Amino acid sequence: MSRKRATATSSTVKERHFSTTERRRLLLPHNNNPWLVKNLFCLFLLSLVTTVAVVKFFTFVQQPSYNAKAMSSSGSKILVYGGRGALGSAIIKHFKAKNYWVGSIDLANNEEADANILVAPESTWVEQEKAVLEHVAKVLDGQTLDAILCVAGGWAGGNAAHADFVKNADLMWKQSVWSSVLASAIASKHLKEGGLLTLTGAKPALEGTPGMIGYGMAKAAVHQLTKSLAAGDGGLPKESSVLTILPVTLDTPMNRKWMPKADHSTWTPLEYVSELMEKWANKEERPASGSLVQLLTEAGITKLVLA
Repeated sequence: MSRKRATATSSTVKERHFSTTERRRLLLPHNNNPWLVKNLFCLFLLSLVTTVAVVKFFTFVQQPSYNAKAMSSSGSKILVYGGRGALGSAIIKHFKAKNYWVGSIDLANNEEADANILVAPESTWVEQEKAVLEHVAKVLDGQTLDAILCVAGGWAGGNAAHADFVKNADLMWKQSVWSSVLASAIASKHLKEGGLLTLTGAKPALEGTPGMIGYGMAKAAVHQLTKSLAAGDGGLPKESSVLTILPVTLDTPMNRKWMPKADHSTWTPLEYVSELMEKWANKEERPASGSLVQLLTEAGITKLVLA
């Protein structure tokens, strides 16, 4: 009896010992395996870095930013809306060579500009207004501008049956109308009395544009905006002037790339437009406020014709 009891007791103890060992084997990989702990830590770091990157990306997209060099209280100052585009870049280069202080508003920086204000493309029109006006006020710090030159825009074709008709019309409205209205809002607050606001329309938009309805519609709206701003209660500073240029085709690198066989002698040079902007900013040969000025180029010679 005592031997059987001893065997049974020994068997029970062994069984209990085996169960404890098994439990330890099951727990060890979760708590003490160095490989697993190391990789879990790496996964945690990767997740943290990814989260920070995503947050920074969306902050950049949704929040416009600016940078600016110190501004002197003396000297002429202009602001170019669309300062990173072909025409905007040419204008900034021209005015910088004449010792103007030049600010740029666009989706990307212009390294030649004294100040850059970046627009968040995914923001609404009202959000862009709030952010842009805040940054312009900070950059100017109470000073006023001699001229605001809005040359932002783009081109997209298509009639009402085109697959991207509404998409292209929306894009044209944002590129031409949004920018022109925001430039006008800036002018109402920061343009000096007798200053200049220029917008960019298009000669084809004086008539129907069946092959590019969205483009023509947006440019026609800019023409109307010009007339409204020039009215007695348009909201611009006293004795200021608003003019809109109506080019046919500008001589830009992209236009030459896509239309290499076109008659380039009928294209308006960017330097001509830059010089024209400088004249108007200095009140030289400036047409009456509200004028729509066609830029007609033939045989390399450009003439100004009021619409």
